[in-house]
Amino acid sequence: MVAGGTKTTLYHYFASKHGLLEALLETEFAGFAHRLREATAYPVDLPQVLEKVIRVYFENARQHPQFYRMRLSMYFAPPEGESNQAVMRYMMEQFEIIETLFALALSHMHSRRQTYAATFIGTIDTYIDLFLNRQIELTENLAHQAAHQFMHGIFS
Repeated sequence: MVAGGTKTTLYHYFASKHGLLEALLETEFAGFAHRLREATAYPVDLPQVLEKVIRVYFENARQHPQFYRMRLSMYFAPPEGESNQAVMRYMMEQFEIIETLFALALSHMHSRRQTYAATFIGTIDTYIDLFLNRQIELTENLAHQAAHQFMHGIFS
């Protein structure tokens, strides 16, 4: 029995384990990407927008800690692996959202937008990793501090 159903029922709806994984990723990332786009919609005040983005990530990790841990594991799995390939489309989508934010907000630093996006997401994921391992809490104050710490770094 699988979650109150049989293996046959599971394969009827998803055809394979990969189909189930794709459905899970699509469901979890759709809402997340929508909230991320909303947070980055008007990048007039970059520190404020970065703080909003951090809050979206933090909220997602607090509400879905097992999924967040799984997505990080899949992302850092070998690139030729099925799990990495399955999650990469969704990870690239969020990367592009953040990269576009930096391109719009820092037009004079256009050539660095990819580096900024990677560093920013990496910083957020580091905080979330600490949270998932019960070393810190993801607070509003931490989101504020992280945004300002990041901003100080890119302007130094």
